[in-house]
Amino acid sequence: MYKRIFKPLFFTSDPERIHRVVSWFLGASMRLKGIRMLARNHFVVKDDRLQRSLWGLSFPNPVGMAAGFDKEGKLYNELADLGFGFVEIGTFTPQAQPGNSRPRLFRLPRDKALINRMGFNNDGVAEAVERIKRIKPRCIIGGNIGKNTDTPRENAPEDYEIAFQKLFPYVDYFVINVSCPNISNMKELQDKEELRTIVNKVTEVNNSKVKPKPVLLKISPDLNNSQIDDTLDIIDEAGIHGVIATNTTLSRSGLTTAPEAVENIGEGGLSGEPLHKRSTEIIKYISKKTRKELPIIGVGGIMTPKDALEKLRAGASLVQVYTGFIYEGPSLARRINKAILKNYSS
Repeated sequence: MYKRIFKPLFFTSDPERIHRVVSWFLGASMRLKGIRMLARNHFVVKDDRLQRSLWGLSFPNPVGMAAGFDKEGKLYNELADLGFGFVEIGTFTPQAQPGNSRPRLFRLPRDKALINRMGFNNDGVAEAVERIKRIKPRCIIGGNIGKNTDTPRENAPEDYEIAFQKLFPYVDYFVINVSCPNISNMKELQDKEELRTIVNKVTEVNNSKVKPKPVLLKISPDLNNSQIDDTLDIIDEAGIHGVIATNTTLSRSGLTTAPEAVENIGEGGLSGEPLHKRSTEIIKYISKKTRKELPIIGVGGIMTPKDALEKLRAGASLVQVYTGFIYEGPSLARRINKAILKNYSS
């Protein structure tokens, strides 16, 4: 029904506007107990074989929603009711910021892809905390943190520390986001010494806590193997608990969308099907390089259950979707979990 009726209707309107409308509808409808029960009965797959234990956390299934969909931390419970085992919220910055000018989100239907240059638009970490206090999570949630756009790169570690400290009591794990292509100076933050400073700042604060929380690093698909090796060295030195592979890409290679249409869209991170191969390659490389000792959350181009299984076989412990959810609809998590169970029995 989604692909036949709702998707064609949604795709006639501006992507960001439709996202707001769908988010509002999802939140409003799931407040009705009967609707929520129907949704859970249809979308949630319960089976002990789906459970994953990582970092002292028990995930009911390995399929999560990636950061960016629930930017403000408003829909994590509703997404759990659609079958997701965990939800990553954010990216949150110390101060509220509007993000980049619109339009800033674009569909490439022929490629089953999106291009976004949202720019970490959010209400700020303090507002997110107040929201989480009001809406108690019924699922595992991760907090994705970043720097404000106008923060100079030399002050970036302080931004990450502020967001981390304020969010610490309210999320189950953290993600350091230094790989978004839509923030000024963000590319420089992936350089070895810049990255080391940020990572060390966050891990220092985390280790000072009575009960530290898992801290992961989200990396770019545009890194070469040498840069990945440098990143893995920093992860090992700092005691980072895992990696998310990968963020969106600046590459436009292999697209079937007309080049002039892509050029007219302009800058932004590409996500969706064209990213699948590269993100899987990076997962495989990291898994082999670390002898499968570093947990990986695989994300990038998961449009089908087959795509998710490929990520898991490549070495991912968990997977996340976002663009696939837009193109394939609300049953994607259920379909992936069903495929995982079928794979167990085959």
